[in-house]
Amino acid sequence: QVKLVESGGGLVPPGGSTRLSCAVSGITFSRYIMRWYRQPPGNQRELVAEIGTDGGGTISTDSAKGRFTISRDNAKNTVDLQMNELNSDDTAVYYCHAEKPGGPEFWGRGTQVTVSS
Repeated sequence: QVKLVESGGGLVPPGGSTRLSCAVSGITFSRYIMRWYRQPPGNQRELVAEIGTDGGGTISTDSAKGRFTISRDNAKNTVDLQMNELNSDDTAVYYCHAEKPGGPEFWGRGTQVTVSS
């Protein structure tokens, strides 16, 4: 019954921007820490951003700092990732992740972001 559904992204030109959104259902969203991970082609999954239950967000990927912003809307049960000044190294499948402190965690299926001309 728990669902995390990512949307947004797609094909984006270098230097462009896109906004990813994750719609969450089946859990008490406001009690969960929300994260965005990404997995570039042929590489490992890495943590990109995290936002706590208090709304405080952190960008974990050094190359994304200053370009990416994570936000959440507890009224809509969504968490977003605004991505600006994209380059080819940002090409990856981006995954939404929810974790309740001391409790369960859940993953979305992912959405593809391809940065290319």
